Order: sequence, then C-alpha cells, then structure tokens
Amino acid sequence: MKHTTVRAVAFVWLAVAGLVATSQDVTAKPEDGADNARAEIAAAAQSYLSAYNSRDVAKLVSHWSPDGVYISRTSGDQVVGREAMTEEFTSVFADGNAPKLTATTESIDFVSPNVAVEHGTATVTRSEGDLIETNYSIVYVKRDGVWLIDRVTEDEILVQSSHYEQLKNLEWLVGSWVDAGDDGVTIELNCQWTKNQNYLSRTYTVVNQQEVESTGLQIIGWDPKEKEVRSWLFDSNGGFIRGTWNQRGDRWIVQSVATLADGATGSFTSVFRPTEDGNYSWQKINQVVAGEILPNLDEVIVRRK
Repeated sequence: MKHTTVRAVAFVWLAVAGLVATSQDVTAKPEDGADNARAEIAAAAQSYLSAYNSRDVAKLVSHWSPDGVYISRTSGDQVVGREAMTEEFTSVFADGNAPKLTATTESIDFVSPNVAVEHGTATVTRSEGDLIETNYSIVYVKRDGVWLIDRVTEDEILVQSSHYEQLKNLEWLVGSWVDAGDDGVTIELNCQWTKNQNYLSRTYTVVNQQEVESTGLQIIGWDPKEKEVRSWLFDSNGGFIRGTWNQRGDRWIVQSVATLADGATGSFTSVFRPTEDGNYSWQKINQVVAGEILPNLDEVIVRRK
C-alpha cells in the first residue's frame, strides 16, 4: 500500500480512539441499555487511545474485529483483517511521527443491541500547517461482551488556509476611521478582513470641501514567497502603489513605490503607530516624485469612528 494510504489509515485509527472518548452524551433519549453501551464504547476507545500513544501495535489491533475493514479516503483501498492492520500500524509507527488529534462526536446510534454507528469530525495534525479534517463513520460490533471496530470510512473536509498568524499584528487597522484636517480635507477609511483572514482590505475616500476628490482600495497580505507583508493600493485617478511592511517596535514602516496615472514614478515611506487610546498616528516621509524630493508630511492622528 502506498505511503499516503498508510498515513490516511493512521489518521482514522487514531480518530477511533479519541472521538468517542471525548464525546458528550447524545441528547436524544436512548433505548434501554444504550447508556451502558455508550460507556463501554467510551472505555474501549480510551484504551485504544492509550495503546496508540504508547505505540502498542498488538493492543491497537485487538480493538478491531477479526475481519474489520478500513476504507481509505484517498484511494478507496481496503485494509481487511488484523494481520493486514498489524502490518500497517507497524509501518505507521516506524517513522516516529504519529499525528495529534482533536475530535468531536456528533452522534452515536444503535442499529441493534450489538451494533452501533458513530458519526463525527476529526482533526489530525502532524506538524504546524500539516492538518487534515475529516468526517468519519465508525461501525462497532459487540462480540463476546466486547465492543470492537468493524468498519471505518471517512471523507476529508477541505480546510481553507489562512495567513492570519502573519497578519494578526495589524489587526488594529480593522474598523472605520477618519482623518480630519484643518484645511477642509477629510479622509475616511474602512478596513476589514477578507474571507479566511488572508488579507486586510482597506478603502478610503478623500473629501475636499464636502466634495469627493478621490477614492481607493488597498489590499494588505502576506507574501509566502518573499516571507513579508506587502500591500497593493489602487486609486481612482489611475495610479497604484506597492508597499512592503516591516514592524519596528511599536511602529510599522512601509516602504512604497508609486506609479502615477501619467506614468511618472515615485517612492516614499509611511510610518504607522497605534496609540494607547485606540487610534493611530500616520506620517509620510522621504517622498520622491519624478526625481524631485518633496518635504515630509507632519504626523497626524487617525481616529476611530
């Protein structure tokens, strides 16, 4: 069997142990004897989990029925019987990197006094970022007074990736803001997370003497290739700006390169600093447009609406 199938087997077999052991009682009123049966299944699952954590292959296999079947979620291949499972468990533990598990049981139903079906979700993690979440179904059979795993199937749940960890230090930007100057120019800003928190989306409107002068959209995100926070801004006048964000103590320094609507280029540095009162300061320095050095702008306070 391919190594990917071996990994998939490990995921579900571990799930068998943790899912029932951590589940809550089913809310629906059980049939006579179902409470005791659930307790027995939970105890067996706890034993299974202990065997998995101690890498006890023989004990793990003993929790399966002699003709138990695992159906791979990736290939559809079947692993049947204790001999085949012994071989697979030995292979799974050989690399010394068995996955960790979190799981939730959604239901345990009894088909008969000696057959139970569990449905739920499991999340298994080998290392940071290596995560698989599945919907699973486990059939238990009771033989000689012992609940055994007879069949396991699962379907992978697609987990959307997120760069939130790389962007969370900019979460103070989220919200609605206003920068009202003494010259009659007001800049209104709104910043929100996009789906999966992979980007921050900022829009702005510049109002001059109660007339909209320009608008724009800025996207801030993590560049996984360059391993840095970057931004892309597009304004209603036809220009665009690319920026690279770096945190320096309590400040964010943004090195930007601009292309104006007429094709002229420029560069500048923005400095953002969150303040203790929930606002932030902003300043533009080191401005160069079409080869001409422009004066720095004074620091202003941008206030939350």
